Amino acid sequence: MHDLHSFSWYAKQIKPHLPKGVFKPVPSRLFGGLAYVIVTIAAFLAIGLLDLHPILNLTLSVIIGFSFAGLGFLGHEILHGTVIRKPWLRDLLGAIAFFPLSTGPKLWRKWHNMIHHVHTQHEEKDPDAWPTLEKISKMKIFHWVYRLPLFVRSTFAFASLAVQFSMHSLKMFFTYVKDFKPKKQPVVWLQVLLPWAFWISLLFVMGLTNWLFAFFIPLLIANLIVMGYISTNHRLNPITPINDPLANSLTVTVPKWVDVLHFNFSYHTEHHLFPGMNPKYYPLVKEQIKKFWPERYHEMPLGEALLALWKTPRVYYKDNKLADPKYGKLYRSLGSGLDPKNIKFRRLKIRK
Repeated sequence: MHDLHSFSWYAKQIKPHLPKGVFKPVPSRLFGGLAYVIVTIAAFLAIGLLDLHPILNLTLSVIIGFSFAGLGFLGHEILHGTVIRKPWLRDLLGAIAFFPLSTGPKLWRKWHNMIHHVHTQHEEKDPDAWPTLEKISKMKIFHWVYRLPLFVRSTFAFASLAVQFSMHSLKMFFTYVKDFKPKKQPVVWLQVLLPWAFWISLLFVMGLTNWLFAFFIPLLIANLIVMGYISTNHRLNPITPINDPLANSLTVTVPKWVDVLHFNFSYHTEHHLFPGMNPKYYPLVKEQIKKFWPERYHEMPLGEALLALWKTPRVYYKDNKLADPKYGKLYRSLGSGLDPKNIKFRRLKIRK
């Protein structure tokens, strides 16, 4: 692995080569969110008021699920302050965008902006980092889980993506709610409880079958889409003692029309270099990174990254390797020789 540098070090090198105005907010991104809201409401009304064939309802579920995910990506943008800067309006619009995923804006800014971005891939401080072998060896349940074959673990891990964002969000709420000042805690509670109260109340208004098509199935789809990206953001990269985005983050590539629908969420290394820049401008950042440090930059097609995740275990060993305790195998992480098309490993004795 190359010598590590902080994200501010890279940003300082790139910033003079970027056009003026790239750090200004881009309110026009809200039109995309408005389109998703209109589509979602229309699909809800169709499911709730029309007696449609289950296949048509399922089709609408998929459309709503894609809209939920798209709103989540926009909410991520908004709460970084790259769409609207005025705090109260930023949080209001962020709350609306994250409403389908039931994540409050104050919690998100605490967990994601202030903790994850500052301590990305830090073994102890990043709440989104995968555990080390040393850490899980102290957890009884993981002793059992890691006796299962890798194929079985991968199958369950990929199936869990359908609920993982929602579950992790709830975990982060209980992790950080006490960190807020007592006067602000009721607002944090309200921002989490209000969406869930609304969605559960909708069950009694629409009936179970319509509710499953209108909310539950779309929520699973949205989780899958969002976690399809999030699971590749860092989990193939090493644990790093210094927050170096070129070492610990991965940009995935998707068709251009997907980037439009998902607000350029695929540009993840760029996002960690400039979280205060609107993703509209990330292609310009990517050009500069590949110009200055092409050998350090990690990118691969999303499908290829997901396949690499499937083939490798999710436990770190000595920071830059992925360990499979059951078979005593060590897989290299990105930046230390991982070839996603031909996953390489070597067999070692691993102390359990």
